[in-house]
Amino acid sequence: MPQQLLEPDTAVRTKPPRRGRPPLKLLAAVAAVAFAVPIGAQVAGVLPNLNDPFAQQTVDRSPAPLMVALADLSEYHAATGTFQVLVDLERDTPYLPSVISGERTTLFAVGEVDALVDLADLGPERVTVSGGAVTIALPAPRLAPAAIDPAESRVVGRDRGIAERLAGLVADNPVDDQELYRMAAEQVDAAARQSDLLVRAETNTREMLTSLAGSLGYEQVTVTFDAPAPAAE
Repeated sequence: MPQQLLEPDTAVRTKPPRRGRPPLKLLAAVAAVAFAVPIGAQVAGVLPNLNDPFAQQTVDRSPAPLMVALADLSEYHAATGTFQVLVDLERDTPYLPSVISGERTTLFAVGEVDALVDLADLGPERVTVSGGAVTIALPAPRLAPAAIDPAESRVVGRDRGIAERLAGLVADNPVDDQELYRMAAEQVDAAARQSDLLVRAETNTREMLTSLAGSLGYEQVTVTFDAPAPAAE
């Protein structure tokens, strides 16, 4: 019988992968990364010092700068006084009796005056800090112009002669009390200058700044005021 020749087996046979240990190079790379990560984090300050976990840390707990707290206070209304005045204005016509020509008006006025402390120029030269103590030098308080309250003020008496009454019948504005209110404001200003409003303003400002500085951590607060400007003659 003729012999049959066997053809070579050229089929590719696949085998399931073997689960062996990873190569040594891969293990070395992973170990290097695991070692480098905490070292890099330590340098960046994310992790504590691995060499000395109990090392002391320095934390700045100084009180906030007082100038920052005073930055928005350009003018402090330290005190307010309310005053009542009575303005009695009389206009006479020479050689004529008041019944014929003349006018007398009485105004009861209520006005307020604020005592102000200017903080707009409060720079480093006026604020001295030494440890837990601070000294603040302020300009002298000043009085704002009087403000007459029209809702609380009223004319309580008005006597007019015959001539003024007849003239008022044809006039667009028969009475004009602007001068009365101007005089009332002057009297309120004068009363405020004679009061203790400026002294109260210094006391209130000192208490406000002492409380503010104390809340920022200053234990000793000294507030001084400049001498008041001489009164205009």
